[in-house]
Amino acid sequence: MSGKILVIGEVKDGALRNVSFEAIAAAKKINPDGEIVGLICGNGELTPLGEEMVQYGADRVVTVAHENLQNYTSEGYGQAVMAVIAEQAPDAIVMGHTAIGKDLTPKLASKLNTGLISDAVDIEVDGDQVQFVRPIYSGKAFEKKIITDGLTFFTIRPNNIASLEKDTSRTGDVGEKTVDVADIRTIIKDVVRKASEGVDLSEANVIVAGGRGVKSAEGFKPLYELAEVLGGAVGASRGACDAEYCDYSLQIGQTGKVVTPDLYIAVGISGAIQHLAGMSNSKVIVAINKDPEATIFHVADYGIVGDLFEIVPLLIEEIKKLK
Repeated sequence: MSGKILVIGEVKDGALRNVSFEAIAAAKKINPDGEIVGLICGNGELTPLGEEMVQYGADRVVTVAHENLQNYTSEGYGQAVMAVIAEQAPDAIVMGHTAIGKDLTPKLASKLNTGLISDAVDIEVDGDQVQFVRPIYSGKAFEKKIITDGLTFFTIRPNNIASLEKDTSRTGDVGEKTVDVADIRTIIKDVVRKASEGVDLSEANVIVAGGRGVKSAEGFKPLYELAEVLGGAVGASRGACDAEYCDYSLQIGQTGKVVTPDLYIAVGISGAIQHLAGMSNSKVIVAINKDPEATIFHVADYGIVGDLFEIVPLLIEEIKKLK
């Protein structure tokens, strides 16, 4: 396809999420010769973030700053994004399939009276035909979607489409658009964060996840240490969350987060189908479990049968030696 693609960036804790850069790469993949326009909504100074989108491949960026965009609400962001869409008239729109993306994009699609392809994990281009690959049936199968007419609107799953190399020499216009974001019925008075500090779970390249086999909240401490030495994040099965070993913000699975890291280490996780739905597409899966018949071994690339409380400290020790 040719034309203009609008990439909706997402800001978290004052920085752009990696999936924003991956969305630029996705836009370049379907539109190598067209114009890539970034969009950032928020409050305060957004120009440095816009310049970063340019360095990752955007041709120019539009920012919308308003006090009602300090925290995400579908009403506020919807008004801002729709105003930019009306002005830019893009041929395609792409955003990350994050919690915000899953909430915002269907509402935008409804207002635009267009379709939406959600959670694409790959894009295949054959001449003028673009196919979006997305998982179905909890990741057991994949389907390919083709848009034959109208606006191309899609979201991409984080950590699946590699971002372009950052080029600090790239320059592009970063302009601010004024939008009167008004009539907000939802007011965010306070944000209480329960997620663990460090690497964002949904975008982590390495995840160490614990299940009921970890036995207690105290049992999660070695997992945090292992994740730290690997530069990764800690996740959990629903069973571990239900047992109150950790917070539900760490839950991975059908009713939790869906992740696709380069390395997934499942510690004390049996491998229930609901959990596999959230991590089975990880590039390399390592399972540690004392039960040799555990279902997790059926999807693991590498399996270690043994006591996790002996194996995990040994792994930590050996990895520290390598560093």
